[in-house]
Amino acid sequence: MIFGPIGARAPFLRAAAVAAGFTALGALSAGPASAAAPQHDPSGTWLTQDGKARIRVEKCGPQEKNLCGYAVWLKTPLNDEGKPRVDFRNPDPKKRARASLGHQLILGLKLNEDAHYEGKIYNAEDGKFYDVTIWSDEPEELTVKGCLIAFLCQSQTWKRVGDTLPGQLTGPTNGANGPRADAEWAPKPAPGATANGPAATGTTGPAPAAKPAPKPAAPKAPAAAAPAQ
Repeated sequence: MIFGPIGARAPFLRAAAVAAGFTALGALSAGPASAAAPQHDPSGTWLTQDGKARIRVEKCGPQEKNLCGYAVWLKTPLNDEGKPRVDFRNPDPKKRARASLGHQLILGLKLNEDAHYEGKIYNAEDGKFYDVTIWSDEPEELTVKGCLIAFLCQSQTWKRVGDTLPGQLTGPTNGANGPRADAEWAPKPAPGATANGPAATGTTGPAPAAKPAPKPAAPKAPAAAAPAQ
């Protein structure tokens, strides 16, 4: 089964749990407030609660204010046919052939006023996206709270790991032996950098090709000698 952060076998809450009925409440928006700093930086590599995967969490996006996460190790990286697992349940047909190992599941979370990161998480087990909130109250633990809707939520505790297991991706994101970011969260090249190295000051691309040197002018013919008198 393809790894999912919350897991298809353990849904957030059964629908029967809300059979008593809930009345939809309009969201009450509080006045604008600046986001507090997180108690602990969630960046690092974490083992999921079910032990099926290790997730690398790192800053991403403009000014690295967002939070992204990638599956860098899978307990079962191969399918029943002995081939690498792929994201065949993805709603985007273009992504269904991508490898499960290395895919992005935490999608640019933003820091809220409670010093928690919130946004969307992708569950490869069912090919769906869920609202998620992530925070770290303890330096070695990460709380991951996924929600279908406001009152259908389930929390997991992921444990920080510092070792490397066989098959674990250790390279930089979008680099050799590293996970792959979705296009909108792919690391951007440093300003002024080009495929051939840093660009010249004040330019955004490769330097223009040098113009060929002008051909030398043809030598003038010597003046004819005056006839003798």
